[in-house]
Amino acid sequence: MAAGANEFGVELLLEGKYEAVFCAVRPPGHHAERNRAVGFCIFNNVAIGALKALSMGVERVFIVDFDAHHGNGTQHAFYDEERVFYFSTHQYPFYPGTGSVSENNSHVLNVPMSEGSSDREFLEVYSTIFKRAVKDFSPEIILVSAGYDLHEDDPLTDLKVSDRGVEGIVTEIVDSALSLGVPLLFTLEGGYNLNALRRCSSITFKLLVHS
Repeated sequence: MAAGANEFGVELLLEGKYEAVFCAVRPPGHHAERNRAVGFCIFNNVAIGALKALSMGVERVFIVDFDAHHGNGTQHAFYDEERVFYFSTHQYPFYPGTGSVSENNSHVLNVPMSEGSSDREFLEVYSTIFKRAVKDFSPEIILVSAGYDLHEDDPLTDLKVSDRGVEGIVTEIVDSALSLGVPLLFTLEGGYNLNALRRCSSITFKLLVHS
């Protein structure tokens, strides 16, 4: 049902029924590979959403992933598919061990973040590197792997992003979609402090509603 929510969300967006969709789903998906479940992820929800968009005639899909862990499954799914751009910020080195800059190509852009990276470092990336990448790729739809385990209160990670930092990251993504005039889908990935997850999801939903 989590994977199906992403497919349905893409359908709603591409049929023009909504400008933005938020998939409040579990389990997460971005670690799942083509043939196996990995890291709490059974199916790769956002990858399935991207495939749905391609099947509906979209030629350029942009996936942005701000989960604290690198989305190895998403990267592997589209590493040879130039119609899908994968942009990821993540703690590195960290689980699952992938996501170094050596893995980048013309449509995969990993921006590893060191342990302890906070609002300032993340907002610098999203206000410059991300905005340039999405503008240059000029996608027809943007899909977001929203992993709120980058939050400073998360028990499983070592990043130091606050509520305000999450708001800034999401604002940059929403503004990019608005400037390009393309639909936007957020789907949950990680997030293991339920209070932080609740607050960050609420921040995101309010920005989508009021944008």
